[in-house]
Amino acid sequence: MASFTSWSFKFLFMTLATFAIISKPSLAVAVPVFQSSTWAVAHATFYGDESASQTMGGACGYGDLFSNGYGTDTAALSTTLFNDGFACGTCYQIKCVGSRWCYSGVPSTTVTATNICPPNWAQDSNNGGWCNPPRAHFDMSKPAFMKIATWKAGIVPVMYRRVPCERPGGVRFSFQGNGYWLLVYVMNVGGGGDIANMWVKGSKTGWISMSHNWGASFQAFAALGGQSLSFKLTSYSTKETIIAWNVAPENWNVGSTYKTDVNFH
Repeated sequence: MASFTSWSFKFLFMTLATFAIISKPSLAVAVPVFQSSTWAVAHATFYGDESASQTMGGACGYGDLFSNGYGTDTAALSTTLFNDGFACGTCYQIKCVGSRWCYSGVPSTTVTATNICPPNWAQDSNNGGWCNPPRAHFDMSKPAFMKIATWKAGIVPVMYRRVPCERPGGVRFSFQGNGYWLLVYVMNVGGGGDIANMWVKGSKTGWISMSHNWGASFQAFAALGGQSLSFKLTSYSTKETIIAWNVAPENWNVGSTYKTDVNFH
């Protein structure tokens, strides 16, 4: 009788253990989410007029900022912030502080980095050379500047912080180059807004590493014509990696922009 009880107990224990293993919920994979940074001190100026037509193009290579979704809420960054182009697409909340030209209530606005404000070594950093290293500076579009201060000020002290980029839809890829040299401008990037690394995969190839060209562009020297293309991207800020499968069809064209339904968090 004791032997039967011992065997029954072992059977019950094994059954419960097996049930526990089968019913154990799978662990969710944590997805990196970009978090706002702390506030820091800088200055802001503006360039262009109320139409913001002078902000079109720019060092990041986004082209027509209106048709590509960036609008007039943009800024050129000093080289200290531009980070050799890796800051293209990043988003900043900016508020005017400590100046009689600031609008009351300390309003703030959010801008996207789309251009570089180069140094002016002929001017002192505190008198005209606003974008000289190591200064953190924002040369905003005039419409964006006028949301926080009177344009007559010319320059105002500001507080700024990195914030998540809220982009409708997925990442967009604008193609340049040819069948043997693919140059891709990456746009509409959410989360941190920035890209550290990028790979392309043709329907007849494995993953090919792309090198950073300039601004928001990456390039691959490979024969990719006549193949559908997929892309893998890693965020500079969060290190999150996403894959956009079958972005472009086999008959993709230089000069075209291809949209996806995936984006960073």
